[in-house]
Amino acid sequence: MHVCSRLPKTEHKFSVADLQVKGSTAAPIARYDFFLSKPPMAAAVGTSPVLEILVREPDGYSIWNGPPFNNSNQPGIKLEKVPCSGAKFSEDGSRLMVTKTDCSISIYDSSTLKEIRCFQIPHVASALSPRGTYLQTFQKSTTPQEKNVVLWSVETGDPVYQQFQKNMTKATWPSIRFTADEAVACRLATNEIQFFDPADFSKGILHRLRIPGVAAVELSKAPGSHVAAFVPESKGSPASVQIYPCDKELQSQPLARRSFFRCSTVQLNWNRGSTGLLVVVQADVDKTNQSYYGESKLNYLTTDGTFEGLVPLKKEGPIHDVQWSFSGKEFAVVYGFMPANATIFDKKCKPLLELGSGPYNTIRWNPKGKLLCLAGFGNLPGDMAFWDFVDKKQLGTTRAECSVTSEWSADGHYFMTATTAPRLQVDNCIKFFNYNGSLFFKKMFDKLFQADWKPESPEKFSEIAELIKSVDSMKVEETKSQGQGSTSKKPAPANPPAKKPAAYRPPHAKNAAAVQAELFGGSSTGEMSKNALKNKKKREKQKEKKATEAAAAASSAT
Repeated sequence: MHVCSRLPKTEHKFSVADLQVKGSTAAPIARYDFFLSKPPMAAAVGTSPVLEILVREPDGYSIWNGPPFNNSNQPGIKLEKVPCSGAKFSEDGSRLMVTKTDCSISIYDSSTLKEIRCFQIPHVASALSPRGTYLQTFQKSTTPQEKNVVLWSVETGDPVYQQFQKNMTKATWPSIRFTADEAVACRLATNEIQFFDPADFSKGILHRLRIPGVAAVELSKAPGSHVAAFVPESKGSPASVQIYPCDKELQSQPLARRSFFRCSTVQLNWNRGSTGLLVVVQADVDKTNQSYYGESKLNYLTTDGTFEGLVPLKKEGPIHDVQWSFSGKEFAVVYGFMPANATIFDKKCKPLLELGSGPYNTIRWNPKGKLLCLAGFGNLPGDMAFWDFVDKKQLGTTRAECSVTSEWSADGHYFMTATTAPRLQVDNCIKFFNYNGSLFFKKMFDKLFQADWKPESPEKFSEIAELIKSVDSMKVEETKSQGQGSTSKKPAPANPPAKKPAAYRPPHAKNAAAVQAELFGGSSTGEMSKNALKNKKKREKQKEKKATEAAAAASSAT
């Protein structure tokens, strides 16, 4: 396959375009062109990587150069569309895995887009290790003697480990788990966790951690020093989550343990630094009959044993979302019956900031840690509120209806939402927002399957405050649109009030309004058409005429 790489030329001309949208309360930013002899923050610009976006449509994937865009406010294309059935970056963004219709898997260097290795393997599922060192494949097997899970070396193309796995579930795939730095590798087996040497799988299983009934495991992220294990309820015994060190010599006893009844599934969320674990416990049945979807609780455990218990939440109801900040020192929770509450806690489980309540079920921490986005996606209208966590103020609110995926860019300056198939078959699109919630780019698609940022370490980018300060210090000349003069607008308040969401109208009510508008000349939006307004005036005149005649008849009778 021929892969062409076209990198944009470096220019000292910057443009920031902001198209204010209906429903957005963020401070409008006019479009500016900056002409500089030297770019600001030369050292940061020179070392910071370029943002990139993977976009996959039915006929293949392409790679865009991320914002800021050129003067036409359109993204540059680094890689033209290439046919595929799937594409995904490794966790560190160094490798790109592309699956094709002929069952082949190609691994590319994501910076040069050169193919490193192509595997001709019939498979059902595939996964890259966090740094792209290994490719793991799963295919259906008819007998236990057939080893259907294979771990391949990307550099050599050789299999380094093989095993049999009866079926594939979310809890058991990928079969072999790695920490973010690939320093530890383990596998969930019956009643035990098996550990390997990631540098040499030919050594086989180095040691085993015996945990009767273990059903799910989660390795800590960075550093990869601990592993969490979930044991479901069995024969009257409560379910439990246990934390063990990955070092064999320290695995005689769990460092922390939390038991609970009424537990069907759990979500295990490690922080960066491997000091804390958030456990969302989900039960299929709510014994209080308050929720059709069961009940959920949020538990918190620390590796040093200083805290083991429930997170103190002020409102009853489900746990919609929970996410750690990039620093690993704070976490945010969206919880409770609608309108849901949102609260930020520190590592000691003490509330730091209340973000209020609203139609929210999603929270996204900015990679730089200063900002976060609170949103309501899925079956909610798509309201978004952007907050400055450090200054404890709201930067702006807007709306992104029908969004399926959402994530911050690695530099923390942009927020992307995407409406994708097969979840939604209509109105597929990509939207880019500034950190304050103002929309500056939108592109519609007939059908869009995927839109992902290329992963980059946030530490490679300068702080957002420095970027904003450098832009504000520039000499700004506002670009005049054709046929119009320069107009000055008062900036919106820094902390605008959140817009009250509109009342829900069922589809049949909307259709009825549209039919009524078509039959009687009205408008489904509540505005009257010209004919309807004319008819209304006629009726009013007729009423006045009748009233006048009646009054005259009454006076003549007397």
